[in-house]
Amino acid sequence: MAQQILEGIRVLELGQLIAGPFAAKTLADFGAHVVKVEPPGLGDPLRKWRMLHEGTSVWWEAQSRNKESICIDLRQPEGQALVRKLAAEADVLIENFRPGTMEKWGLGWDALHADNPRLIMLRVSGYGQTGPKKDEPGFAAVAEAMAGLRHLTGEPGRAPVRAGLSLGDTIAGLHGAMGVLLALYQRDARGGEGQVIDVALYESLFNLSESLLPEYSAFGAVRQPAGGALPGIAPSNAYPCQGDEYVLIAANGDAIFKRMMHAIGRADLAEDPALAQNDGRVKRVDEIDAAIAAWTRTQSVDGVLDVLREARYRRVASTPSRTSPKTRTTAPAA
Repeated sequence: MAQQILEGIRVLELGQLIAGPFAAKTLADFGAHVVKVEPPGLGDPLRKWRMLHEGTSVWWEAQSRNKESICIDLRQPEGQALVRKLAAEADVLIENFRPGTMEKWGLGWDALHADNPRLIMLRVSGYGQTGPKKDEPGFAAVAEAMAGLRHLTGEPGRAPVRAGLSLGDTIAGLHGAMGVLLALYQRDARGGEGQVIDVALYESLFNLSESLLPEYSAFGAVRQPAGGALPGIAPSNAYPCQGDEYVLIAANGDAIFKRMMHAIGRADLAEDPALAQNDGRVKRVDEIDAAIAAWTRTQSVDGVLDVLREARYRRVASTPSRTSPKTRTTAPAA
């Protein structure tokens, strides 16, 4: 097999559960040699989360793939000395304890950097290593609320819901892995030293908030939960089908919208110049959603998909717009 890009990079993982270990897993997927430190006794608590196979969580098995595990008691001086020795030989150390815990164990950045100036230390916590909330425990669910994600998720007028996954942890883990890669590049390609990467769960999620902040800054607009729709983008929603099932359709591209309207027998909407671009469609999104839903209710999910797949290859002339010349396209219908 071809050499993996991170082969030869040594990672020491001290974290537990999701965020830190997810970052380490991502690095291991690309060839890094990851040594996972687990506490004595039951090991990482994730071993007993959700569904167990022969006594061990299948989630833990997926999260810990391509890693080696060792047992060290970080609360004992001997364990702390051993970790410090391992860190002196590592490229990356990952931890997701509450801020101050590593310093209490004599394993803070200053001590580890003194032993190994090339070490890159990834620190994942709820609110970062500094600031007024740094000492509060960090959980993905709370971070999702702090970043505004929970406010947006759900039906209007009803309690916020979660996505069913620990997005706060995994998205923070991805940000951490990206930070490690940038730090490795700075160190190895540009002659730098090791550095600390400080990842907060809520900041990682807030980084995904797209236009929410500029919309509030410019217009005072606060986006509200919209169920299956995506406010300001049309059409994009979940539509009812036969058998109490739903189909998700995102036909918000200009040519895609036109082709879809023809496919469902609404040439009037397809050829309406006012609906040629997204800003016009948003003004009449209720009308468009009603037209699509009226069609999907007569179809099974498979029937809807068959029609849209066929429409994907249908060639239709696009209505000239104020920004583009007349074209012909074969873009997907959904």
